[in-house]
Amino acid sequence: MNRTDFQNIAKLRIKEAKVLLDNGCFEGTYYLLGYAVECALKACIAKQTKLHEFPDSKVVRESYTHDLEKLVKVAGLKADHQARMDADQDMGYSHGWKRGGDKISFAADD
Repeated sequence: MNRTDFQNIAKLRIKEAKVLLDNGCFEGTYYLLGYAVECALKACIAKQTKLHEFPDSKVVRESYTHDLEKLVKVAGLKADHQARMDADQDMGYSHGWKRGGDKISFAADD
């Protein structure tokens, strides 16, 4: 897969999530949006790969995950992400996303 593939999949999953959201299927919406974020982050990582260069093995290993926190770091977006989190305490991520095993999933507030 290349960067364009990841971008296209992210766009498609967002479109599908909108259909679910419009029909009140909130759990499916969160799942597909998480998948879209994962693909978007992997597109950012793919952009860092230079044509005809052998990729760094650590970056390759760390990219094969569904852990959004790890992908944010590998994509080089950790500082920007943290700044946005600090600036906007109402972001859904800061209040609704939780880490569990090798995944970050949405935890609906009770």
